[in-house]
Amino acid sequence: MFHLKRNVPSWERAVRLCLGIFAALGAFYFLPAGTLRMLGLAVAGMLAATAIVGFCPACAMLGRKAAGQAR
Repeated sequence: MFHLKRNVPSWERAVRLCLGIFAALGAFYFLPAGTLRMLGLAVAGMLAATAIVGFCPACAMLGRKAAGQAR
């Protein structure tokens, strides 16, 4: 099975989750219905998903590791 190594520290996971929640609320209440709202909700979902899982594919592609892991 494929296991992902966490590359997002705990404090950043909390920040990402809060930003994801606020982005979802902002997209739902302030963006017009349609493509723009769906895009905003997708971004919010990705922020929340990376916070919950603890793995960010973009950070992994750039070679970023969580503090405490050797480079």
